[in-house]
Amino acid sequence: MILVMICPMTKSGALSLILAAALGLGLKDDARAEDVDVTLVLAIDVSRSMSPDELRIQREGYAAAINHPDVIRAVGQGAYGRIAVTMFEWAADYNQREVFGWTLVENQADADRLSDIIRAAPTYGQSRTSISGAINHGVDLLADPPYQGFRKVIDISGDGPNNQGGPVVEARQKALDQRIVINGLPLMTQGGYGAAFNIGALDSYYADCVIGGPGSFLVPVNTWEQFPEAIRRKLVQEIGGAAPPKSLVVPASAEVPSDCMVGEKIWKQRQWMLDAQ
Repeated sequence: MILVMICPMTKSGALSLILAAALGLGLKDDARAEDVDVTLVLAIDVSRSMSPDELRIQREGYAAAINHPDVIRAVGQGAYGRIAVTMFEWAADYNQREVFGWTLVENQADADRLSDIIRAAPTYGQSRTSISGAINHGVDLLADPPYQGFRKVIDISGDGPNNQGGPVVEARQKALDQRIVINGLPLMTQGGYGAAFNIGALDSYYADCVIGGPGSFLVPVNTWEQFPEAIRRKLVQEIGGAAPPKSLVVPASAEVPSDCMVGEKIWKQRQWMLDAQ
């Protein structure tokens, strides 16, 4: 027998309690079902500084990583044993395209479905590189997600410095003010026709200007052969939430900090290269 006590309240509130009791559901348990260990935003650079082949390798790398046994094991070892993740591609600050929305991952089957979605979704290069726009979009996604993450993380991959939109350090501060951690995957590769707008020490630039928050880290990728393992290691670290090993941390430049406006300056100096085509 199910006993229901109805305190003075609105008719709709009393009806909700009756229905919950009849179904054997506890309202407290229902709220707890929305808690996850981390809400993770995967922000993927598709600027034209990457070639079509590199875009394909990047997409396949994420598809292979997200359902890897190491990643599933990291998910299961969390306090709640589940995470929420969303992915979008970005270029200019007006160009963000969703690959998949907020999705709960608790087991291998959940991750396999996401892997299939990543592989099936089309990908194509877009103009400009706005890391600040990607961070701002990630902040918006984390403002009101359907799941409550114990940690909030934006994971940004990119092969060049910010050259469009607002200053990257201002976007980073906006995220840090909301207790969001930003991790980086600087792609120190060459290939697309916009590679002339990239810089050599991209890892230092990411360390000085992009990543931030408690335990933030970056994983530099020097060749595309390294990419699948790099993204897998990065996901395991982000999901696990432990302090990253020293091999995954590039310290900020102590003596000569990176110029966080270098991308904007390069674009201004070399824009004629694109105008002439």
